[in-house]
Amino acid sequence: MKTAKLLLYCPDQRGILSDVTRFISDNGGNIVYLDHYVDPTEQILFLRVEWGIEEFRISREEIERRFAESLANAYDMTFQLYFSDIKPRMALFVSKMSHCLYDILARFTAGELPVQIPLIISNHSDMKYAAARFRIPYHVFPINKENKLIQEQRELDLLREHNISFIVLARYMQIISPQMIAEYSNRIINIHHSFLPAFVGAKPYHAAHARGVKIIGATSHYVTDTLDAGPIIEQDVVRISHKDTVEDLVMKGKDLEKIVLSRAIKKHIEGKILTYKNKTVIFT
Repeated sequence: MKTAKLLLYCPDQRGILSDVTRFISDNGGNIVYLDHYVDPTEQILFLRVEWGIEEFRISREEIERRFAESLANAYDMTFQLYFSDIKPRMALFVSKMSHCLYDILARFTAGELPVQIPLIISNHSDMKYAAARFRIPYHVFPINKENKLIQEQRELDLLREHNISFIVLARYMQIISPQMIAEYSNRIINIHHSFLPAFVGAKPYHAAHARGVKIIGATSHYVTDTLDAGPIIEQDVVRISHKDTVEDLVMKGKDLEKIVLSRAIKKHIEGKILTYKNKTVIFT
């Protein structure tokens, strides 16, 4: 069944839920999913609704305009509309580490991630062989302090050319420029270990091991101008003990990064994330 998915937030007031569902039902839509949440502090309503569109009397090209005119403008709604039969186009950014890249490509090949992957971008050639295995074009843009802005502009041109919907940083070890972040606001997903800010630097696992930590974790979030501080999508942890070596911590950390990143990507693809200020509402 082909469906439309509507996500929105707006100041809460009486009647919004009934008006949204009436808009759908009055136009022949059959609701198959409905969930909402009201933030008690902000008094903001968050809503996700999905309905069948095969007999919907408004064409998919007109739904956004008709919904805005009927309800969104009046209620000061911010909304997004997705369709289940349109696969988003995902670009992967990677540097030299392969674990997240291989995991994403394996899940994609197995049909777990309903996306298109038109290209992979890197600042190194190390992962070119991985892209070749999965027959995905691999573009290398070497980056240094002198050419960073020029190279990122070339990357942006390539992303536009391929009509990329969102970006996943599969352990891409470069800071993304404000220009790219602005163009893909809440559409760049990053993954990193959850030692920050306690253990900063190039060897966080060594520092954590020396400190005797008992839990390590991973965090996936949307990228913002503030480094590693964007709206969090997914997190998880795994316990460790005094018996674990630094190598054990690194291995467990990599496994966790793969799982957490894949969950975040799946939620984004499914249209189950609403971002408000620097927080997310994740629908199940």
